[in-house]
Amino acid sequence: MVTDTVKPVPVPGTERTTSVPGTTPSRLSRLGRALLPGPAAGANGAALYRRWWLPWLWAAPAILCAAVFGVFPFLNTVLLSFTNAKPLGGAASFVGLSNYRRMLGDSDFWLATRNSVLYAVIVVPLMVLLPLMLAVLVEKKLPGIGFFRSAFYTPVLASSVVVGLSWQWLLADDGLINTWLQKAHLIKQAIPFLSDSWLILLCAMGLTLWKGLGWYMVFYLAALGNVPNELHEAAAMDGAGAIRRFWHITVPGVRQAMMLVGTLTGIGSLRVFTEIFMLGSYTGGPGGADRTLPFYIRDVGLDPMTGNAGYGSAVSVALFLLTLGLTLLAQRLTKEDES
Repeated sequence: MVTDTVKPVPVPGTERTTSVPGTTPSRLSRLGRALLPGPAAGANGAALYRRWWLPWLWAAPAILCAAVFGVFPFLNTVLLSFTNAKPLGGAASFVGLSNYRRMLGDSDFWLATRNSVLYAVIVVPLMVLLPLMLAVLVEKKLPGIGFFRSAFYTPVLASSVVVGLSWQWLLADDGLINTWLQKAHLIKQAIPFLSDSWLILLCAMGLTLWKGLGWYMVFYLAALGNVPNELHEAAAMDGAGAIRRFWHITVPGVRQAMMLVGTLTGIGSLRVFTEIFMLGSYTGGPGGADRTLPFYIRDVGLDPMTGNAGYGSAVSVALFLLTLGLTLLAQRLTKEDES
């Protein structure tokens, strides 16, 4: 008995050309099948027309921007750190590790490093804790609470230069704060907020904290939404007070956000420049005593007359290594906390 076999009807666009025995596809045809859209062997659905290079095509603009504005400047800085290049260009010669040896013996570099590290040591813990406490306060659903949230966030929107000028007016010898304290007979002489090196550094830290509170408050508001309210209710029924609930329920519930805020604040503290420049003028405080590492890099590497771009690049590499070490430490603490 003869039986008819039903041949499957090929889907349009998926027909495959059968090669004649003894012949092989040309190189041009193989390249076309790899690059041009078309059916892929063993694929079905949308994967028939998917090629390996399509994801790279979509990511190409971002990769190009990162390479041009991130990778290339970094590699160029590392190369310049081994030369005696000038800020305005010109002939540069290879000097090996002399810039790094000079840096290790430079007292101004160590002073700037001390200021940057001290800035991070003081600002980071306060910036981790104060916005969290502020977020707990404004999280309550009370009439008019939106106004206070907006008010606390307003400094984030202001320009750093405008904020610095405002603080100059407040902290000057004849500024608002000194004038009010003298009229209240609380002080006899003006407090040298903008002329004493330690007070300049502390005022700059206060400016950083004031301007960043609202920004990181938003981070914590998002994290507090993931803390179950039932835990607070159960703890309250067991007699736990507000402070105890804060330390034993709120803080563990937003620990990941705290790690993120600490990392971002630490990196920003090591890169602080505007606050010192606005409060300590272009010298970075009396005699440059309040200069941070970015400020010092500007002075030694970018001055068009006396600057040394090679030495400034070496200090930039040191700042990068310091920032990298802080980031790795934060990641390790996060992993230990998760385990």
